[in-house]
Amino acid sequence: MRLTFFKNTFFLWLLVSFSCGSQNNQEKANASGDTLEKTQQEIVIHDTVTIAEMMSKDVMPGAHRPDAYLPILKDKSVGIVANQTSMLTKPSKSLHLVDFLIAENIQVKKVFAPEHGFRGTADAGELVKDGIDRRTGIPIISLYGANKKPSKQQMQGIELMVFDIQDVGARFYTYISTLHYVMEACAEANIPLVVLDRPNPNGHYIDGPVLEKEHSSFVGMHPVPVVHGMTIGEYAQMINGEGWLSNDLTCRLTVIPVSNYTHGTPYSLPVKPSPNLPNDTAINLYPSLCFFEGTPLSAGRGTSMQFQVFGAPALPSAYFPFQFTPQPNEGAKHPKFQGQLCNGLDLREQPRLDMLNLEWLIEAYVGYGKKKEFFTDFFTKLAGTETLQRQIEQGYTYPEIRATWLRDLEAYDAMRKKYMLYP
Repeated sequence: MRLTFFKNTFFLWLLVSFSCGSQNNQEKANASGDTLEKTQQEIVIHDTVTIAEMMSKDVMPGAHRPDAYLPILKDKSVGIVANQTSMLTKPSKSLHLVDFLIAENIQVKKVFAPEHGFRGTADAGELVKDGIDRRTGIPIISLYGANKKPSKQQMQGIELMVFDIQDVGARFYTYISTLHYVMEACAEANIPLVVLDRPNPNGHYIDGPVLEKEHSSFVGMHPVPVVHGMTIGEYAQMINGEGWLSNDLTCRLTVIPVSNYTHGTPYSLPVKPSPNLPNDTAINLYPSLCFFEGTPLSAGRGTSMQFQVFGAPALPSAYFPFQFTPQPNEGAKHPKFQGQLCNGLDLREQPRLDMLNLEWLIEAYVGYGKKKEFFTDFFTKLAGTETLQRQIEQGYTYPEIRATWLRDLEAYDAMRKKYMLYP
């Protein structure tokens, strides 16, 4: 009964509204039907152009293209890496990928949840426990805390893994680290991985210092800049292609691309990617303001303006006139400076950034009274290098700092282009 209802309503809506079409890739798909392009055990699905696609310019994430991935999943025992962004969405209508697959008689055995949990309500860094999804009864395995990588035991009973999580294009946003560990676990168990690609809302630029190997951590595992300019599917191909998995492993990877997308396409996320990125402005400012997480300052956690403001009680109000008082809320149960009045700046009216802005960080450092206490150990992990802190302490201007990144950015961009799926 449940399947019949789904077939007659949501699936009809899905096919009409998001009709599957061509991938605007570097190479056009053949006009004779679906083709598989294989390179180093990686597969990207290409589809022929349909009439409905030609009439529509809607960006369609990989999850919205079921005819491209349901045949791969059919009759397989499937594990899914998913969270609250793993949705098939349209205004006033939405369905979680897990619910969709169950309705399609796909055998979903386990859900693996990253930072913030399966439903996306946990604080940043909060321990997320294993459990059972109350809606479906499927076991949920946390991939945050001590268990960042699926264990051999947790992979038992799975024949194929699906990864569908919305990224925001910043190196320290931990979903790409989860992707790395999932790819590694799949490679070790010889289990194929299907990545349902999604647009990168910060995919229109690359910027920032490239991470140095000695500063690798869960908030930065790979030698990429702070803003990496890739979709999650492209990034997965780069992990494989650059040999970043341990023991020279290669994951058997299939990417279901986004249709009607370029890296210059503005894309508004239909679902918050995490509790403290509530809107497009916060997502765009996040790569620049996350550096404040490695200082005594607040980046707005505990307000409704997360990653759109910054401040601290110690900043002088004469130069930082905007005031806010953090209080516990969803995603920040114990925010920095809880109940204290903070002086800072309101950045909600800033135009869309196409490069990092470190002017705010430098201004805050200059205005903060106790400069020796301004940078915490976490700052170097976020920056991926000790150099940035030294440059700010030595009085470098932002243009002078950025000039020291350019050679590494050029080398990274040349490497990145090998794995691009979209112009």
